[in-house]
This record gives sequence, C-alpha cells and structure tokens, in this order.
Amino acid sequence: MSDKLIQSVPTGLFIGGQWVDSEDGSRIDVTDPATEEVIASVASGTPDDATLAVDAAYEAGKSWAATAPRQRAEVLRAAFELITARKDDLAVIMSREEGKTRAEGLGEVAYAAEFFRWYAEEAPRIMGHFGRGPAGINNIIVDHVPVGVSLLITPWNFPAAMATRKIAPALAAGCTVILKPASATPLTALAVGELLQQAGVPDGVVNVLPSKRSAEISDRILEDSRVGKVSFTGSTEVGRVLLAKASQRVVNCSMELGGNAPVIVLDDADLDVAIEGSMIAKLRNAGESCIAANRFYVHSSIKDEFAERFAAEMAKLTVGPGLQEGVDIGPLVDASTRDKVAQLVDDAVAKGARVLTGGKSSEGRGYYYEPTVITDVDPQAEILRTEVFGPVAPIVAFDDVDDVIEQANDTEFGLVSYVFGSTGRALAVAQKIDAGMVGVNRGFISDPAAPFGGMKQSGIGREGSQDGIHEFLEKKYIAVEW
Repeated sequence: MSDKLIQSVPTGLFIGGQWVDSEDGSRIDVTDPATEEVIASVASGTPDDATLAVDAAYEAGKSWAATAPRQRAEVLRAAFELITARKDDLAVIMSREEGKTRAEGLGEVAYAAEFFRWYAEEAPRIMGHFGRGPAGINNIIVDHVPVGVSLLITPWNFPAAMATRKIAPALAAGCTVILKPASATPLTALAVGELLQQAGVPDGVVNVLPSKRSAEISDRILEDSRVGKVSFTGSTEVGRVLLAKASQRVVNCSMELGGNAPVIVLDDADLDVAIEGSMIAKLRNAGESCIAANRFYVHSSIKDEFAERFAAEMAKLTVGPGLQEGVDIGPLVDASTRDKVAQLVDDAVAKGARVLTGGKSSEGRGYYYEPTVITDVDPQAEILRTEVFGPVAPIVAFDDVDDVIEQANDTEFGLVSYVFGSTGRALAVAQKIDAGMVGVNRGFISDPAAPFGGMKQSGIGREGSQDGIHEFLEKKYIAVEW
C-alpha cells in the first residue's frame, strides 16, 4: 500500500505551476532508511532550472503581492484543510523517506498544517503605522511591503514542517518562493507543492526544486538581482557559507542553524516530570532534531536515581521500521548519521563513560541505533561538544548551579535549553541561559504561535508567531506633508 502511495507523488521539478524534468535529465534516488532500498527517483535541478524558477517566481510576484490579504488568507486556509485531510498519506511518505514512526509523522503533519492556519489569520493583520513627526514638520507613514522572491532551503529531518514554517509566512506576506528541499527527503516537499497547487496557489508563486547540486543552485539563485530573501534551516557550517554568499548582494537572511541543547535537572526537580520531559526532548524524531536534548546535567544528589530511571524508560522502547505497529524509534536517516552517533558513544566510553542501556548499532539492514543512556561522561568528551542527532543521552553530574550554567553556556550554539526544578528556581536559571528558547519543566516547546530561533551561532531571525511574517516584509517609511 505504501509503495503505491510513494509512486503517486510527483517526481518532477515544480516550476511555474508545471511539473517538468530537469534541464539535463539528472535524477536523485530516494532511499528508505529502514531497508536501505531505493523507493523513488526524482528530478535533480540544475542551475539553469534554478534560473527558470526565479523567472517564474519573479513573474508571479507582482500580482501575488497585489492580491488582497484576505484572498491570500483563503488560499492558506485551503492549504491547511488539504494537508490535514491528507495527514495519513503525508505521514507515510515521511516515514518511508526519512525513517520517522507513523506517530511522529502524524504529529509533524499536524504541526506543519498549523502554520498555514496561523498565517491565514495573520495575513490580514499586517498593520502599518501613522503619526505626526515630533517636530511637526511632516507626517510619518510606515508601511510593510513584501521582500520579494524568496529562496527557502530546508533540511531532511522535518521535511513537511520546515517547509510550511517558511512557505506560509512568505505567502501571507505577499512573497513568492523557491523551495529547495534536502536531497534525502524530496518526496514530502513535492507532495506539499502539489497540495498547494490544489489549494489555489497561483502558478509561479510556489516552486519546488529538489537537487543534489545544492551549492550550485543556491549560488545561482543568490546571484540573481531579482531575489530578495534567503531563509535557511540546517547546519551552522552551511549557514556560514550562505551568509557569505548573501553578503555579496546584501540579501535579507533568516538562519535557523545548529544547536547543542543542555538539560539541567536541579536538585528539587520532580523526577517524574523531569524524566518524562527528558524523554520527549531527547527522542523527538529519534533525536534527529536541532532542538533535541543533547547533554544532561543532573544534580549529584539525584543523578544516580535519574540515570537509572531514565535508562529503564529508554530500554522499554522498541526499535524498528517506522510504519511497523508498536515501534517507538525508527531508523536514522542514513549510514553516516548512524556511524557518527556510534563514534560519539565509543569516544565517550573510551574516556570512561558507563553505558546504562543501548550503546550499539542494531544488526541487519537499516540505519538503526539503540536508545542509549551513558553516565559519568568526561566533560571534555566530544559527545558534549557537538550535536548528537541520535537517540543517545549523555549524563554529567553537577553540584553548583552557577557552574552548571557556565557549562551549559560554554558552546558557540544557543538555540534551546531545558530546565527542570521548582518553578521559581528553574525560571531563574532559564534567564541566565544563552538560548533563544528555554523549556521549563517540559520537553516539547514548538508552537506556531511562538517565536522559534536561537542566539549566537544558532541563527538569525525568528520563525513562527507574528515575528515570522515580518521576516518576509520590509518596512517602508513615507514622509508626507498636507
């Protein structure tokens, strides 16, 4: 049944409202990480295809920007309805190309759809400002205008939500877009593109350009004077490259980059709450998330109990193909991701860490790694310095709160943190953490109504909330006298 569904997804480039082959006929093989089998082949765009996408987006831009906000809102609302109606199919597509479980897929589709509903409501609320200048010599009018053609680059780990979190505010603001999905997971983006066409998005307003030539595609688009915006979600390393490229034309940038999320469990934490929240924060999408809990700092007075109970909960989880009934943790996206996780655990163990549960790759086909808890981790272990992107929880004991805050902040990243403890103390710690987002006594923080983004080298700008639509708008000040 899922094979038939995969075969129904368009496999061309979506440019100017048409499904077309790539200019040179090149293709991308899409692999199921649960079986390591190729399940589809999609067109791989070239730089010339990228120029055609800019042509289409630019041509559609003036009429879309002039479309009444309420009319744009109705299209977004229709997209919400269609994606919600197709939630089961989209969840299966994501599971087959990315590896997530059916439950994870359904959760992501609901989250992804909500951005269309949220920005359908925000589109008519783009308000300007009017006032008399303090000196009385002129009147001040402040308007908001669309930034224009926008390049949206999304990662493989949340192929639906990362696309809609960018597309929805861009369209609400009156911008046209070129979506460049990750080459590992193009099917979901293509399926979303088809649904947007069905929702009434005019030709050229949304273009979807899968490609294995990512750098060439982004270079060609960012060199084009008609392009006004790039919004990227992915690694800090790639973000730096894109920022450098965008600087050559001073292109408007939004960057949601890497993280290294600390979890701090204070000595007065409710352990039931802390363990439940830690499981959620660690294991969303099998740990393949920029906001996944990455390193656990637990007060020494409760560290052993926390570690043992956490390990016991992790040991209960079932690993297997995401669409298989009863599976809690699916495969990682590819062999290199799995091997990196294994290397990080092996390095920590070599430096003296103890494995309480898991600690190895599963045998047989598929990119599986066991849910793992390791304790007594050396503070200098590599696993504490980098994103794990897998179902592994390294635990470090602490005694002094000021010291653990310093350890938590000792990173170039500042995307998200989690704190468990009595509300007052946890909030006091949260305010001292260098992160754009903090979860206090909860492990799930994502919400379309909240600003999502980080500090330091975890990014620039915010997605979601009212902030998200303003990432695609420019302020225009008009001085007038009458």
